[in-house]
Amino acid sequence: MSSSCFAWSLTGAVLQTFEGHLDWVQAVAFSPDGKMLASASDDKVIKLWNTGAGAVLETFEGHSSWVNAVAFSPDGKVLASASGDSTVKLWDTGTRAVLQTFQGHSSSVNAVAFSLDGKVLASAPDETVGYETLDRNGVQNPQERPDLSNPSLPNYKDR
Repeated sequence: MSSSCFAWSLTGAVLQTFEGHLDWVQAVAFSPDGKMLASASDDKVIKLWNTGAGAVLETFEGHSSWVNAVAFSPDGKVLASASGDSTVKLWDTGTRAVLQTFQGHSSSVNAVAFSLDGKVLASAPDETVGYETLDRNGVQNPQERPDLSNPSLPNYKDR
């Protein structure tokens, strides 16, 4: 593990190095347009990088433990982060503000993923998988629970 991130060509050449975390980087994710890279670290922060320049655009602070995973919404406007503090946070990539904090897990959250339409966020800690329904601004919408048998979502029952 390293406190740096690297962008590689598929031929093995290093295209860009992203340095700035104070501890190990656990996960990275490109924005859908490829212009930003998010990195999650044991230093309890998420860094948002300009992929062309390799420069930090923002450092998101708010988790009280290491950050295990990051994922962009399909439109790139929302970034989800999962942490050892048992929370998932949603960040606005434009304003850089926290939109929502989900606190339903009882242990470290290790993964997050958006559905293809961006309306559902899945998160996975050590013991369960949870999901939240989001409105178009990335805010929790408790009135609408998704039909998990919807063909646009993976059907895990068939595995």
